[in-house]
Amino acid sequence: MIALLLMAASFQSQTVNVWPGVAPGSERWTYEERRVEDTPIGTVIFDVVTPTLTAYLPDRAKATGTGVIIAPGGAFVALAIDVEANQLARWLQERGIAAFVLKYRIVRKLQDGIPQMDLDTAARYGIADGIQAVKLVRQRAGEWGVSPSRVGMIGFSAGAMVTSGALLQADSAARPNFAALIYGAPFGVMPEIPRSLPPTFLAWAQDDPLVLEHLVRFYGALTAAGNKPETHIFSAGGHGFGMRKQGTSSDHWVEDYYNWLDAQGLTKR
Repeated sequence: MIALLLMAASFQSQTVNVWPGVAPGSERWTYEERRVEDTPIGTVIFDVVTPTLTAYLPDRAKATGTGVIIAPGGAFVALAIDVEANQLARWLQERGIAAFVLKYRIVRKLQDGIPQMDLDTAARYGIADGIQAVKLVRQRAGEWGVSPSRVGMIGFSAGAMVTSGALLQADSAARPNFAALIYGAPFGVMPEIPRSLPPTFLAWAQDDPLVLEHLVRFYGALTAAGNKPETHIFSAGGHGFGMRKQGTSSDHWVEDYYNWLDAQGLTKR
């Protein structure tokens, strides 16, 4: 019984709103958020109006002082909250890294499939939420056992575009201290790429049928600006592999990411 209680405690989480009041820019959104359980990729969330941050905090005795904000993907009309967020959060939590799952605002889904839309417009709400999430984690760093100088961000697909918005923002002091973009990048107009960005990790599969062109373009833009992103290109894995195991080399991206964090001195206090 004691062991079960300790295990349950290790997976405790708490959820807070990202903004102190109504999220700016969506004050007239009145529809209800929807959750669909038991899909092939677990729980999927639609129609997010109120962005939140769910903290998965490690035991204080093993906490490293590192925090990672996780932005799942879903083409800005959904959030793959399990395979691209919650599972990774628990994985990091077990290793002493505080994880914060970002449920950011997305476009209301009114039809089947992925609608045609201006991705820069669709992403602006999520990017604002991502930038605010970094500020929030730093503000509450003492409470959550995180160093304000060790707050990073990782995003998947559309969530990687959200991460890129936080990483590339003009205010360098407000950027995450490190960032990872997993099979995602700026999908619209390429923003200006600053020099001397924080350490950046990229990963994708060569057989990604959806966004390979964007990934290669972003990598080229980063290096052209003088940045040197850690880059892992897998032979197979497709799009949206997340924490799924498919028997491909992309299954091990998360170990590569952890090794990269270790090389940055972020896996130990």
